[in-house]
Amino acid sequence: MFIAMNRFRIVKGKETEFERIWAERDSHLDEVLGFKKFNLLRGPEEEDHTIYASLSVWQSKQHFEDWTKSEAFRKAHANAGSAKDIYHGHPPYVQRLRDCALKTSLHIPAMMNSQTDGMWL
Repeated sequence: MFIAMNRFRIVKGKETEFERIWAERDSHLDEVLGFKKFNLLRGPEEEDHTIYASLSVWQSKQHFEDWTKSEAFRKAHANAGSAKDIYHGHPPYVQRLRDCALKTSLHIPAMMNSQTDGMWL
């Protein structure tokens, strides 16, 4: 198993637009070999932005890397720059995690309720 995470800082007041964009976009992930699951998580609110994290689960790191070089990836990100005003800075790539021994699901509610810096890299 391989987990990829991204963090987004969304300008205060633009959260609904950001969530709508993600809900309406065609990710093309159903076309991708090795894709398991995707979640978009809303995190803590700061003075001028709200943190979101995307979490995708893959069969392996190779499957994830193959996707980043695929036509499905290009199609999914074709309009990525169309709403630049909603982002508070460029969304950094946060984590790539591999844990072949993971036996239980991630406890997503704990991540969403945490205000600690360690959860929101």
